[in-house]
Amino acid sequence: MTDGVIWLSRPVESDIEAITDCCQDPAIAEWVTVPTPYSRADAEDFVGNTVAEGWAATSPIWGIRLAEDGRLIGTVSLGMRPRDDTAAEIGFWLAAEHRKQGLVSRAVTLACDFGFDPDEMGLVRIYWRAFAGNHASAAVARTHGFRYEGLARLGSEHRGIRRDHWVAARLNTDPPGPADGWPAEV
Repeated sequence: MTDGVIWLSRPVESDIEAITDCCQDPAIAEWVTVPTPYSRADAEDFVGNTVAEGWAATSPIWGIRLAEDGRLIGTVSLGMRPRDDTAAEIGFWLAAEHRKQGLVSRAVTLACDFGFDPDEMGLVRIYWRAFAGNHASAAVARTHGFRYEGLARLGSEHRGIRRDHWVAARLNTDPPGPADGWPAEV
C-alpha cells in the first residue's frame, strides 16, 4: 500500500538488520513492548514468527518505507483478538531520525483505511493503547479521530512492572479528522 510518500509492506528477512538497528533506540524500548536489549535474534523471531503468525491470523504487520523497495524505518500493525473479527488494536513505531515528519500519520491513515474497508478487514472498531506519558503516540491517535476512552490504571505489564495506559478508539462511523474530548494532560 502507498500514498505516494510512504509504502507499507510486510517485513521480510531482508529487513532484519534494519529492525535490529531501529530497536536499539531507548525511546522504542520505553514505549513499545520489545525485548531489551534488542538483538538480531529478536528481529529474526519478529519476522519469522510474529509477522508470519500475524498475517496468517488476519493481524497484518507492515513495514513503513520511503520507497517501494526502501529500507524499513518503522512498523504499523492491526492486531486482532481471538473470537472478535470486528475490532483490532493499532500499534506503531518509527526510527528516531524519521519522527516529526508526518510519516507515522500517513501509515496510520493507510492502516485505518485498510482496516475499515469492507473489502479488506471490514473492522467496526480500531483501538489504540499507549503507556501513560507517551504523548507523541497520543497526538497521532487524537489527530486520526481516535476518541479518548480513559486511563486503565496499572492496565499493562511492561518488563515485569505494572503501568497505567491510555485507551482510545475509532469506529468505522467516526470521521478521520482530529478528535475532541482528550484530557489536556494526555
